[in-house]
Amino acid sequence: MSEALLLLQKHWKHDSFRTPQEEIIQSVLDGKDTFALLPTGGGKSVCFQIPALLLNGICLVVSPLIALMKDQVQNLQSKNIRAIALTGGISQDEVSAILDNCQFGNYKFLYLSPERLQHDWIVERLKQLPINLIAIDEAHCVSQWGHDFRPAYLKISGLKVAFPKVPFLALTATATKRVQEDICTNLALENPVFFTKSFTRDNLAYHVIKTEDKLFKIQQILKKNPQSAIIYVRNRKSCIETSQQLNQLGFKSTYYHGGLPSKEKEKNMQSWLENKVQVMIATNAFGMGIDKPDVKTVIHIQLPENLENYYQEAGRAGRNGEKAFGIILTNSTDIGHTKSQFIDVLPDKKFVKDVYVKLNNYFQIGYGEGFNESYAFNINEFCSRYSLSIVKAFNSLQFLERQGILLFQNESTEKVSLQFIIPSKEMIRYISLNPQDEPIITTILRTYSGIFDVETKINPNLIAKKSGSTEAAVIKTIERLEESHCIVLHAKNNDSCITFNEVREDDLTINRVAKFLAHQNELKQNQFQSVIDYISNEDTCKNNLLLAYFDEETTADCGICSYCISKRKSNPVENTTLILQALGKSNLSSREIENNLQISSEALIFALQLLLEHHKIAINSNNKYYLL
Repeated sequence: MSEALLLLQKHWKHDSFRTPQEEIIQSVLDGKDTFALLPTGGGKSVCFQIPALLLNGICLVVSPLIALMKDQVQNLQSKNIRAIALTGGISQDEVSAILDNCQFGNYKFLYLSPERLQHDWIVERLKQLPINLIAIDEAHCVSQWGHDFRPAYLKISGLKVAFPKVPFLALTATATKRVQEDICTNLALENPVFFTKSFTRDNLAYHVIKTEDKLFKIQQILKKNPQSAIIYVRNRKSCIETSQQLNQLGFKSTYYHGGLPSKEKEKNMQSWLENKVQVMIATNAFGMGIDKPDVKTVIHIQLPENLENYYQEAGRAGRNGEKAFGIILTNSTDIGHTKSQFIDVLPDKKFVKDVYVKLNNYFQIGYGEGFNESYAFNINEFCSRYSLSIVKAFNSLQFLERQGILLFQNESTEKVSLQFIIPSKEMIRYISLNPQDEPIITTILRTYSGIFDVETKINPNLIAKKSGSTEAAVIKTIERLEESHCIVLHAKNNDSCITFNEVREDDLTINRVAKFLAHQNELKQNQFQSVIDYISNEDTCKNNLLLAYFDEETTADCGICSYCISKRKSNPVENTTLILQALGKSNLSSREIENNLQISSEALIFALQLLLEHHKIAINSNNKYYLL
């Protein structure tokens, strides 16, 4: 049995690799640059984590998503594998301390964002590390044609010069052929070995269902399929409202969005993972690192922004290989509503500059200042002060983040700042009386040298790692110090946090990235048109439409999507006859007809349209059909 397989069984509890994980791992172990396109659920992280464990040294993982970095670090740490992340919003001293730990602390994984590579001193420090593999996650971000282009990814190719003998592994779940070529070129991959897995999910049935009563349709779906489900919605308000509605109807559900405190996120997540609740109502903040095999149904009750996101989100169903469903519920007003929420709120150059300037003024940052400064931020308060559209301002902040200008952590965070207010001699006495607190207190004092003079922001997670403790233990120690009047403590929960990665330069900053903004807006408009084409096309297999979008050719229909089923089962002549007979007895709504006659939604709509066009029936003010 191979060493790689033994590691998979030991740490990941799987008996065998999925195709083509083992081949990717071997390519990396052979020292070759490798490109891997593994659609969602394909197990990308294993492809770099296992070879990194087999090689001497440390694996450098470049990832754009803080939540994903934290999730993977926690998962590795739970397996007693030493991993650490360079996330945003930490001081240069803290970054230096983390890199010291990597150099001397026997770490196996260092995660960092691509923006970190824009600092030459960090690259110089990385050169001192025994790096055995460089893994680039979400590699489509390096392409202007990818759905989440980030210019900072273009800096990654510089690591090829710094580490000429270290293999690169580029990983992505969604990339057209054009994007794949861009990835290899922009990362300077040398004769890369390609591994691409088909986007086809044989067990996943894609359905587009037209219905004016989405809640009723959700009831039908969940009753028919009582297994684990995810319902994706567009915003936080919809999360809470939809969960409340389903709970009132007798379904056990919970919800997840980026604004929830971490403890509530964890609690809700565990309830769903342990099947204490059937349904998770979520925004697209939910899903990264989630690999729940028994999800039967993923429902989108509003149109997705693009097909890349839809494919990944729907693909969280059926990972156990059993038949599962990816469903979009849509009605006559969806396209207009979604366009107003996704396309009409795309900011232009003037608006982005306005937000950037006002943001700096909001925090009283002078020209040429602000580098690496972090601020608690409430977007509602900010937009209210300057009379800005919240959605448009949010999109502007996201764009500025992708360009590496700032870091916008749009989730609940806790900021801790403190100052010691007793003399150092008294502190020594306190430690002698409380020896259990000594490792944490001495770590704080060594890490933040000026903490006796000024109130200082601290990172409890970093203190925990450096002191060999836990974050909870650090917080308890700090609370005891406050109770003993040794420190002044301020701990504050914030909706979000802004960290500036560059000094304020206004025109110079915005002019530099304006071309990317125009390109991004055009790309988003084209992507949304692809969503419209997907839901509107009634002449093609839904699976084939998705495959064609990702440049994958196929000749056979899937046989299980909404189009294939309607083609096989729909008999318009028979259905219109049945409807006329039913309406001969009483006037009925579309829901009543569907329930009484057991006709699929798609077939019912088609039959009703035929009868209306031929003036056989009409609809009254109570939304009931009647014979003419």
